[in-house]
Amino acid sequence: MKLFTVLKNIWSIKELRQRILFTLGLLLVYRVGTFVVLPGVVPAALDKATQNRGSNDLLGLINVFTGGAFDNAAIFALGVMPYITASIIVQVARLRSALFPAPANQRR
Repeated sequence: MKLFTVLKNIWSIKELRQRILFTLGLLLVYRVGTFVVLPGVVPAALDKATQNRGSNDLLGLINVFTGGAFDNAAIFALGVMPYITASIIVQVARLRSALFPAPANQRR
């Protein structure tokens, strides 16, 4: 009974309720994103490739850590790699072109 009282008290505080709902919302968005297949990936060919793979390999371990998103070639299985790649491309483009000017606080 004490647990229900504590949960009731936590839920009655507006800031905690908002944070809990926000966290649950982010978890929901992530779970939905693990089922969105990357553009250009054929799911049937992906299923055939994963069936030929052994159960004790590195890709299987990565799939466990991503919650199954890696086997589905989901968009959230990419992690932060697209952001890092885009950041590197923009930095190189700034060096070579006036197309991407540096921010004012970074100019010499």
